[in-house]
Amino acid sequence: MIWTIIGIILLFWLIGFAIDIAGGLIHLLLVVALVVFIVNMIRGR
Repeated sequence: MIWTIIGIILLFWLIGFAIDIAGGLIHLLLVVALVVFIVNMIRGR
């Protein structure tokens, strides 16, 4: 589940670089996804 969300956000992030639309929001979502991923790794899930 988390890998699917990370993959989708990474895809939107790359598309944002390609067409430069809503780049700030996509970068924010990517940072949030990374924080959630790191917290899950630390907790051992």
